[in-house]
Amino acid sequence: MKKKAGIPGPKLPSLVPPWAAALASLVVPGLGQALARAVWRGVLILASILSIAAMFVWRVQIIGHLQSTPAAMLQKAMELRPGFTVIVLASAVLVWLGNVWDAWLRASRRRGSPLLFAFILFAFFALGWQISEIDPGRLVTDFPQAMQPLGKVIWPWEAAITREPILEKAGASIRVPTQAGGGPAPDPVQEGKPHLVADPSSGELARLDDNNQLIPGTTITLTGTGFRPGLPVELWWRDPLLNTFQLRKGGDYLSVMADAQGSFTTAVMMPYSLGPVGEGKDEPHRVEARQTVARAAARASEALRLVVERIIETIIMGMMATLFGIILAIPVSFLAARNIMSSSPLTMVIYYVTRTVLNVIRAIEPLIWALIAVVWVGLGPFAGIVALTIHSVAALGKLYSEAIEGIDPGPIEAIQATGATRLQNIMYAVVPQMISPFVSFSIYRWDVNVRMSTVIGLVGGGGVGFILVQYIRLLDYRAAGIAVWFIALTVAVLDYVSAEIRRRFQ
Repeated sequence: MKKKAGIPGPKLPSLVPPWAAALASLVVPGLGQALARAVWRGVLILASILSIAAMFVWRVQIIGHLQSTPAAMLQKAMELRPGFTVIVLASAVLVWLGNVWDAWLRASRRRGSPLLFAFILFAFFALGWQISEIDPGRLVTDFPQAMQPLGKVIWPWEAAITREPILEKAGASIRVPTQAGGGPAPDPVQEGKPHLVADPSSGELARLDDNNQLIPGTTITLTGTGFRPGLPVELWWRDPLLNTFQLRKGGDYLSVMADAQGSFTTAVMMPYSLGPVGEGKDEPHRVEARQTVARAAARASEALRLVVERIIETIIMGMMATLFGIILAIPVSFLAARNIMSSSPLTMVIYYVTRTVLNVIRAIEPLIWALIAVVWVGLGPFAGIVALTIHSVAALGKLYSEAIEGIDPGPIEAIQATGATRLQNIMYAVVPQMISPFVSFSIYRWDVNVRMSTVIGLVGGGGVGFILVQYIRLLDYRAAGIAVWFIALTVAVLDYVSAEIRRRFQ
């Protein structure tokens, strides 16, 4: 009797009775299912149990790697990871017993046990939990540590605007080492300008002895006059090699408050030498008192300017890569379309070769292509464009070819009936049907390329991703937050623009 469409035929009888199938699966998992004519089910069960066993042994070896025997490793795993070890062993036993029960059911010509695959999934979940080192407790206990950088990333705009300080400063020269005749004379007093005097004006810098113990430098008294009353004054040091740094006391940056007359007096210790001993002895060191009296007009910070420049670079990279990808993918897509290339054995060989090459290229992520391109053409946006173009050709070639394979064959047959050549057939029957999907896929790929441009910058492929990773490495989370915000805004705008363009071509 002919089988009706959509209605499965009767199941073939098992090669062995149910008890024999269950016994076979008890010895070799999945064997009973194979004997019950559910071969692929048996193969899946065997592969699952072998995978669970292999991963469990691997994790036990890692946990107990200092032990010499498997039994000792298992005992160590029980001591260090009792929950993981017991759960996986119990899951493995349940999977094994469920496999036996499933073989009995299949040999009895009944539906297999769904609990078996639930046990398998649970065992893989338990292994995955341990392998990926999931620790929900740390999400709670370590959350306060993430609050500060996360807050800077979420609201980074304080770093987007900068106002340069307007300084009033005075300085005094210090001769090193101490000289019998004393050090340099104080700078001349200028009317209306702050003035600083150092006493003594020569001395010894702090240094390390043979036991790396700090020997304090000479203590000098600084007297400042003519500063703005009630405002802090920072104390800085500059050596002959032009190393400039703010003085510290007790680990804190040293600053003093000017009194009501704009004066101050404080004692400081000469700092540790930053330059090589003996360098710059003919030039005196310099101590400076700096007071911020106002702020210049607000302007875009360097981080904001760099992010804007790199986000424009990112958009252009995505656009250029998409343009090159479209130009190269269109001819390739016709070679990868079965309905176009099925006219002869030679064209079918070209079809299979083209599809294979596209699949291989598409399987390699753009990040890997970017690493290759950086070695090939060097750091910068050109490497990013090369990487994205290569991946775009493969991705668009596949999408275009599948769209070509799904076109209406009616116009093709009509054009063929007129005696048109293959090129005319493509131009007048295939291309008109492809405009809408080609535009849609191309715009979508541009969106993808812009988003990928932010990633490939991490390996030197140019774009905003390049400076984003630099800010993260420098722990400058506000600058990184500016980059993240611009990436999100750019992707959102491009998504809206691409949706509008696709709507107009539908």
